[in-house]
Amino acid sequence: MEEEAGSDQSGARPASSKIQIHLLHGNAFIWNVEDAREIREKHGLVGKLVGALVRKPRQNTRLGLPLELLPEEARLLVEIGAATLVCNCLNQRDSVDPGDLPVGNTSLSAAEHEEQSSKAEAEAFQQFLQNSYEEQRQLALEEKRRMLESLSENINKGRSKRKRRHGDQEEEPMESSSHAPIMDLQKLEETFHFPEEAMMVQIPTARTSIDNIKEVDLCKASPDWPYTGEKKHELRFRVFRDLWKKGYYLTSGSKFGGDFLVYPGDPMRFHAHYIAICFPQDEEIALSDIITAGRLGTNVKKTVLLCSFNKEGLVTYTSLQWSGLQ
Repeated sequence: MEEEAGSDQSGARPASSKIQIHLLHGNAFIWNVEDAREIREKHGLVGKLVGALVRKPRQNTRLGLPLELLPEEARLLVEIGAATLVCNCLNQRDSVDPGDLPVGNTSLSAAEHEEQSSKAEAEAFQQFLQNSYEEQRQLALEEKRRMLESLSENINKGRSKRKRRHGDQEEEPMESSSHAPIMDLQKLEETFHFPEEAMMVQIPTARTSIDNIKEVDLCKASPDWPYTGEKKHELRFRVFRDLWKKGYYLTSGSKFGGDFLVYPGDPMRFHAHYIAICFPQDEEIALSDIITAGRLGTNVKKTVLLCSFNKEGLVTYTSLQWSGLQ
């Protein structure tokens, strides 16, 4: 099967609103939930969630952010103008340029500056929690006051009944009894208790501000992006891009012995139809490898695609299907 590459599925977006793909030792992560949603819904890229859920951290059945992207997914997003690669320059302690540090802190080492920055962020978060607690306490207090006001008549009746049941012969003046709920409302500000454990806490899915980040050049190899110039990555990327342009969804195919699993639609709705295995066109493939791939695809009910690209840059596909002796 041989076909020319088609057009991009989505156009470039303004540079000011590009998705930030955070790199760490060659791995690409998305921390913002809106970015993760856009990547899947608009660009047809899947990735995989690798973070633990806050309320269920001791399980791996359901995971949360960050979203880890394949190197091919990250590169594709950059090439179509939808994202930029960034990294925290303070992660590379030995290669920090003093000019990258904020003015006034050039005398500090990278570790000291990172420690100060983390301490400031922790203090700011604690202040945010305190302000949130005070706001929620005030809202709970107002709700309590409205409830008491709406139940004031029932409260008066209940107190009168309780006094009669305990044998109080002397009845309080009606005026004094009617003012009892008002006295309770006046003391409510002093007596009301709102426990901190009842406070709702917002759990952020991305840092609101990240300092000391720098953009990573896709064309230059670095510890955070070591794929530049790798023949295997170039082959995988060309195959990935070609299948993506044809409208397929792709995920890692390592669990089935391939490079990619190819889906006709979103993996939440479809099973994979193909196992894509990338081979350089001028490389000989051992017969045992072909037999193994063909039998594997048959056992899991998928078609194996041997993928490569020719001198003209066109991606070619050869499908394998195991059949018994007739």
